[in-house]
Amino acid sequence: MHGCRCGFHGDSTRECRCTGAQIQQYLGKISGPLLDRIDLHVEVSAVAYKELRGRGDGGNSAEMRQRVETARALQRQRGFYNAHIPHRAPRKLCALDEAGERTLEMAVRRMGLSARAHDRILRVAGTIADLAGSEAVSARHVAEAVQYRELELLDLNLKV
Repeated sequence: MHGCRCGFHGDSTRECRCTGAQIQQYLGKISGPLLDRIDLHVEVSAVAYKELRGRGDGGNSAEMRQRVETARALQRQRGFYNAHIPHRAPRKLCALDEAGERTLEMAVRRMGLSARAHDRILRVAGTIADLAGSEAVSARHVAEAVQYRELELLDLNLKV
């Protein structure tokens, strides 16, 4: 999905000519309840040709696969994959440390997030903690999960 009508909002190579009101109107066509059901809202920029053709060090696929398998094993031991945690159970199964609790509370208040978005952020933060090999879900994990709610952040910035 593009961030605006012209499709260039946030593009570093082309200029968006849409006004803030037009961008907000465009994003407003997507219902909040629908957005709440999508865990990750991430802007993916166009990749420059040289980067496409280069041999960058993007990480080893085998190492990444091992991290994912380890995280999934942790989740299996808990009885659920994070994506399949039953409704309302994320609050119990993805326990936050004190700093994580404050970070999530601030995000929910500032962004006006729904209970469903709150729970989705908890699930994603739990997965981030699992991938990092962390036993606790910390403020760092919550902050990263909140950043993946980019459309809400964009909407918040347009209203300010």
